Amino acid sequence: MQGMLFLGDKQVALREFPAPSGPTGRQVVLKMRAAGLCGSDLRPYRSTLEGLGPRAHVIGGHEPCGEVYEVGPEVRNLRVGDRVMVHHYSGCGRCEHCLSGWSQLCPNGMTLYGSQAHGAMADYQLVEEHMCVPMPDGLSFAEGAACSCGTGTAYQALRRLGVSGRDTFAVFGQGPVGLSATLFGAASGANVIAVDPIPERRALAMKLGASETVDPNEVDPIEVIKAATHGRGADATLDASGVADVRAQAVRSTRVWGRSCFVGEGGTVTFDATNDIIHRQVTLMGSWTFSTVVLEELGHYVVDRSIPLRDMITRTFTLDQVAEAFTDFEAGAAGKYVVTFD
Repeated sequence: MQGMLFLGDKQVALREFPAPSGPTGRQVVLKMRAAGLCGSDLRPYRSTLEGLGPRAHVIGGHEPCGEVYEVGPEVRNLRVGDRVMVHHYSGCGRCEHCLSGWSQLCPNGMTLYGSQAHGAMADYQLVEEHMCVPMPDGLSFAEGAACSCGTGTAYQALRRLGVSGRDTFAVFGQGPVGLSATLFGAASGANVIAVDPIPERRALAMKLGASETVDPNEVDPIEVIKAATHGRGADATLDASGVADVRAQAVRSTRVWGRSCFVGEGGTVTFDATNDIIHRQVTLMGSWTFSTVVLEELGHYVVDRSIPLRDMITRTFTLDQVAEAFTDFEAGAAGKYVVTFD
């Protein structure tokens, strides 16, 4: 089979790998049907070959969605042909986090698929049964791939923030995670203000339900958000950029007694803890991906509420077009990019 490797310096390539077969224990072989590109994929994409280390030999991609192709002898809850999304982590299986579906928090060692074990950008993938989450019939494979990381990350962050129709909700960064946050915020009835410097991303945010967009290169987003909220600030804010100054803007645009959530990874942030947080009674939280339980909940939420997640998927590619997909994605293209497999 073919699988994609990161080569360093913004290069990827397909290589031949033996297809997984003969799963043991509770292992499952999946036939891949869709695999999304995620913002965190840009770190290995932009890395040097030396910086990749052992990852240079591991098939990339951590947003898998497909069909069960073969099961190990101890698998009990899956059958060949089942449609599944994949929670791309595996832990010890015994600790409190693993048992509650949060295997990425396992204190005994976590395996990240697409980085430490072969990932989604291949014809087949070998995973553990507990990583597989059933998909509702109304969810497409491309949508399921989006849910398997970026969209699921946004959904969990909004659950933690408790965004509702009473809120003005400001989302900083309109990449796939930020756009998903805009989509879900609008679906909850919130007044969503989307902040991003790229015009195409702002236009897509409006299509997905934002009531207003802000170009931070032209105006101060804090002032715009305060003006839209009678000087109070947003009830809830989310940073999906991971950029220090943008993170600080997200905090400072939050109202007294408001909530702010950091989702974008990497980098640092500096603000005045007393004046920006303590004296304004702001609740600041971080949110990292989601559990298997939340991923299953999300699939039903999208279908049952007719959330137009499909409108966020702006381009699909075949596996042999993956280099083109990464070039466009790295340049800041609007929307979600997904590799699909026939």
